[in-house]
Amino acid sequence: MPIILHKHIAPDTELGIWRIQEPEAWFLKRLDLHPEEREQLGRIKGRKRVEWLAVRQLVHHMSGREQRGAFLKDEHGKPHLEGSAYHISISHSHELAAAIAAPVAVGVDIQYLVPRIERLADRFLRPEELASLQAAYRIEHLHVYWGAKEALYKAYGRRALDFRTHIHITPFAYRPQGGRFEGRAIKEGYEARFQLAYTLFDNYMLVYGIQLV
Repeated sequence: MPIILHKHIAPDTELGIWRIQEPEAWFLKRLDLHPEEREQLGRIKGRKRVEWLAVRQLVHHMSGREQRGAFLKDEHGKPHLEGSAYHISISHSHELAAAIAAPVAVGVDIQYLVPRIERLADRFLRPEELASLQAAYRIEHLHVYWGAKEALYKAYGRRALDFRTHIHITPFAYRPQGGRFEGRAIKEGYEARFQLAYTLFDNYMLVYGIQLV
């Protein structure tokens, strides 16, 4: 079983990473998908199908349940585990799938590092965030900002959240060994503050956020 990370990162908060090595049939044999899940999977093509299945296998493993609970979406498209009050967020990219679960709002993002993110910088970074980028680690720094905004978008869970307008990341210095920083999601009377953390993992940038209450 390719669980390469499963740990408590805060009280009642778990983080997991799965390295995807299995074929689609391996997951289908074990997951016993809910009809709603089968419908979702039917709309997915190619390699993304295996990534979709792997992250659900990871969530089941993290739950500790013998019988799997369905992984469903609410009216806004935010995923949740059937029969659990925990907030759950998922992400997958190429060979890795990640998930986080907590009693408060959380978000996770994992991305394989690609230089083309540079072309998007002006679209998702605020001026103060853009100004903080370090030349020596520019691509890595950009991926942390992107991952942070993805994580907060998922934690908010109601869509229609603009990365540049509604998600504010406190500028930080990038460190190759990983680090922590803060961010806020702000929109029309809603404001939530998050502790964020990042680590570079086999050329993948993992970023997660936990709401501060």
